[in-house]
Amino acid sequence: MCQSTLTVPAGHGKTFTVHKGQFITVIDTLGQQAADFVAVNAADLNEKLSPVHTRQHLRSLFFKPGDALWSSENRPMLRIVTDSIGIHDANVPACDRTRFSIDFGVEGHRNCVDNLLEGMKTHGVTYFSMPEPFNLFQNGPVTADGRMEVTDPTSQAGDQIVFEALCDLICAVSSCPQDIIPGNGLQVTPIDIRISDNLDVEVQHVVNA
Repeated sequence: MCQSTLTVPAGHGKTFTVHKGQFITVIDTLGQQAADFVAVNAADLNEKLSPVHTRQHLRSLFFKPGDALWSSENRPMLRIVTDSIGIHDANVPACDRTRFSIDFGVEGHRNCVDNLLEGMKTHGVTYFSMPEPFNLFQNGPVTADGRMEVTDPTSQAGDQIVFEALCDLICAVSSCPQDIIPGNGLQVTPIDIRISDNLDVEVQHVVNA
């Protein structure tokens, strides 16, 4: 079995390519760490993974094993195979420089937008074409009165989510650098990623219409 592993250092980002049919395992290495995840079609950078289109197709704010994550061109790009935690976010944008400078008065803080762009820009992705993220392991509950919250993740060390790539992809993951308010347990930690050709579990070929 062909398999590669990479580590996203705490508060930084990594970019990697995945072929159709391969599996991506994103692991919360030490627990309570949000991981911003983005992807574009390697054959067409204009087609990108889209939380908005995914919510529309799933008719839900959340996703689960068997669900597809959809693209800006209304095509399934990834399929969720397994998920040990089941709590993620598809509503909150990636933190950027202005988030820290305006909201927290901190200049030059590392942020997810810069982390994702560092590698993606070498493939031709720009600030303006960067996809909105799926925030893996991020705990973003919706309250009974319809308000969104961001609290510390409930994920523990080793929790993971596995995707099947449905086309060739360029992906990036940011270990979210937020250490000022709850969101990462106030301690930023690494994220591990495995890319493999095979998986030891049965893939559920289900797409929500």
